[in-house]
Amino acid sequence: MAKVVVALVAIHGLGRRETRHLFLADLDLARGRLKGWRDLPHTVYLDELTHTLAADWLRDRHQRWPLKTNPYLLVSQQTVADDRLPPVSTMVMNDIFRPLGLILSKLRQDRILDEARQTADPVHRMRVFGTAAETAMTYIYAAHPERRSSLPR
Repeated sequence: MAKVVVALVAIHGLGRRETRHLFLADLDLARGRLKGWRDLPHTVYLDELTHTLAADWLRDRHQRWPLKTNPYLLVSQQTVADDRLPPVSTMVMNDIFRPLGLILSKLRQDRILDEARQTADPVHRMRVFGTAAETAMTYIYAAHPERRSSLPR
């Protein structure tokens, strides 16, 4: 599970809340897609690595808990048994990144900023990362400060 979480954050820029609240039904391995729900609904197109890690996690999850029907994609030993429980905790998410010396939110921000350096298209950012227009523009201005318009005095 930890590997797929790191891939979703580092490669696809998903945030903590979005990642924690993914449902099994949001993942479509046959099409290599994942439904994201940040500020806006968006489609995450899985790269080969993330696809492989997600498939491995589903196989591992089914082997560990074949009779459990928790609807969340990410579950722990505590949450898998009861579908009324919330998804994996924030603490579990933090524990995944702590040994790596990383902070989930900073890694996500770095990923989105890197994409903003590649293209200054705010619509691209909104589609790829599910961010609101204001957030997309914040990243563009950080990556391209010269694009910030200033009114003449």
